[in-house]
Amino acid sequence: MLLGAGFSGGIVRGLTGYLKRQLSYKEVKFKLFYFLFIILISGIIGLVVSSFFLKTPLFSFVVGYAGGDFVENIYKIFTKKVSF
Repeated sequence: MLLGAGFSGGIVRGLTGYLKRQLSYKEVKFKLFYFLFIILISGIIGLVVSSFFLKTPLFSFVVGYAGGDFVENIYKIFTKKVSF
C-alpha cells in the first residue's frame, strides 16, 4: 500500500504538470515520451524512498509527487531549457 501511494504521487505530479502547462500556454506541443518518462521516474523515486522510510501512505504519496519535480529540474539543468 505504501509503495503504491508513492507511485501514485508520481502519476499525480505528471498529470498536474501537464494540466498546468496546457492551461498556461496557447500552443503547447505535448511530448508523450517525456510525459510518460516523468511519471515513471517519479513513481520509481516514490517507490524507492517509500521503501526506506515506510511511514504513512500520505508521506509516500508526497515523496512520489516531489520525485517528479526533482527529475524535471535535473532535466532542465542538463538541457538548459524549459520542458513539458
